[in-house]
Amino acid sequence: MAGLADRVVLITGATGTTGRIVTGAFAATGARLGLVGSDQERLVAVARDLGLDPDRWVAAVGDLRQAGDARSVVGRVVERFGRVDVVLHLIGGFTGGVAVADLDPDVVRGMLDQHMWTTLNIVQAALPGMLAAGWGRIAAVGSRAALEAAPKVASYAIAKAAEDTILRTVAREVVGSGVTANVLIVGTIDEAHERDSAPTPKNASWTTPEEIAAALLYLCSDEAGAINGTRLPLDGRG
Repeated sequence: MAGLADRVVLITGATGTTGRIVTGAFAATGARLGLVGSDQERLVAVARDLGLDPDRWVAAVGDLRQAGDARSVVGRVVERFGRVDVVLHLIGGFTGGVAVADLDPDVVRGMLDQHMWTTLNIVQAALPGMLAAGWGRIAAVGSRAALEAAPKVASYAIAKAAEDTILRTVAREVVGSGVTANVLIVGTIDEAHERDSAPTPKNASWTTPEEIAAALLYLCSDEAGAINGTRLPLDGRG
């Protein structure tokens, strides 16, 4: 795949298990990295554990639930590397087990903060620079729950549906600009690789972090420039 060497890749949720694997995969391409999280020490630990070259990455600390912090995070990466070419939005968080009739509005708001507002804020902060440059990639890990109603996951599903709507609307708005926006559709992220070590019908559709990283690498390549507004299923369900 061409075009990732020296690209500037901003990765939210970089300190999570999936975030670390995605960070390592993009570092291997020669990309420059802006690692985003709420804890400076944890970001430094990720870079140390992965052996990142100090000249090839920067920590950008902020709470993406706040629009001002999102702008500051993008500004930090731009200050270091001159631009942001790619946004990989990997912030997670799940809550479930409660029927709609019993939902706590504060829990719903928390999920919206975690998924809808972080997505909107980072896109609004990074997209203008991509449009000005005439090239950019935005990709997020979405959820099957956003597409198919299921019992007792409404708070999470509402928030992920909002994220999906934001990104697919952006995709329609940037057609022909050189910028793309896409969503990976997963169910359970198989961080412990149980699908391989202890396969069952239940975990057959789970998605490994490595599969997520591979899909993101392709979506962010020059070769994937025609893929825009896609929900790419990684759960074997099409």
